[in-house]
Amino acid sequence: MKKVMLAAAVAALAVTAAHAGSLADPVVEPVVVVEEAASSSAAGIIVPLLFLAAVGAAIWLL
Repeated sequence: MKKVMLAAAVAALAVTAAHAGSLADPVVEPVVVVEEAASSSAAGIIVPLLFLAAVGAAIWLL
């Protein structure tokens, strides 16, 4: 019988601890969404053009 009463007391304490708190609404920070800027369509051509310019300069110096 003591074990049953102990289990009931522990369960009652767990329930009251789970409901502890105030009636005020919780403060929730707004979610910040960061969007990346859209890149231009010419961005994919810059690196190959720089590579070709570097190869051309290296050939010209030889």
